[in-house]
Amino acid sequence: MASYIAIIHKDSNSDYGVSFPDFPGCVTAGRTLDEARAMAAEALSLHIQGMNEDGAALPAPSTLDEVARHPDFTDGVAVLVDAPKQAQTLRVNITISSEDLATIDTYASQHGMTRSGFLVQSAIKAAR
Repeated sequence: MASYIAIIHKDSNSDYGVSFPDFPGCVTAGRTLDEARAMAAEALSLHIQGMNEDGAALPAPSTLDEVARHPDFTDGVAVLVDAPKQAQTLRVNITISSEDLATIDTYASQHGMTRSGFLVQSAIKAAR
């Protein structure tokens, strides 16, 4: 299991913010250090899930030395966050009408999702 570095930082009048040098745009926050750490694990998991759904490759984890040299991260505290265990992704074939497929694609596109991501999330939601 890979671990990624999260940087926890605090401005004087705010909660603890968390960012990931290897995942620009993956950010979260918490009222306490412990909450920020817990939120970091959740944010990383959701971000990686989205990347997997989009077929994007995950970056190799940066080293502590690399992050320590970066000027954007010198004022924060580095913590390691375990990436979620990756399930094997399988390609499957389904039979569906062209009209239903068009409806799915339109909905998924309008909601910033891939077809696969939409189908998986819908099936999981229906199964609960």
